[in-house]
Amino acid sequence: MSMDRILADWRQNAQGHYSRNSRFLHSLKGRRENKVDRAARELHEEAFSQIDCTRCANCCRTSHPVFEAHEIERIARRLGEAAGEFTQANFTACEDEEGWQPKTQPCPLLGPDNRCTVYEDRPASCAGFPYTDQPGFACRTYMHSANTLGCPAVFYVVERMRTRGGLLK
Repeated sequence: MSMDRILADWRQNAQGHYSRNSRFLHSLKGRRENKVDRAARELHEEAFSQIDCTRCANCCRTSHPVFEAHEIERIARRLGEAAGEFTQANFTACEDEEGWQPKTQPCPLLGPDNRCTVYEDRPASCAGFPYTDQPGFACRTYMHSANTLGCPAVFYVVERMRTRGGLLK
């Protein structure tokens, strides 16, 4: 499937398939974790062999990644800015967890070419996104459900996992 087709499918169907995909993801909790994780990793690799994140960058436009203080300091140093001023200008303290989130969307570190301007120093929350290749896939069903709406790769993984149920046997 081409990148254009994957993006079009996501844009057209993510919202309409949300309830069905959420129910499917929640049904994974009773399955053998290693099989679910293996299937998710395989589909993650398949998705990212076809998807170029820089053609979408929706995660950078709509999500709220958490930056830890040491990550902000590292990024500010890379940009040649004082950490305190950089933090004050670009971030706000998280209310429900420790860390900082960008004040604006899209992320102030997203460049005009849809690339992260500090990619090598991006925070762990961005580096791990969308977490579909991480152990414990079935433990993060609420997150994956929400991410089907914001990330075509997650939508791809969940849709394929649901329609290819044999991957989980």
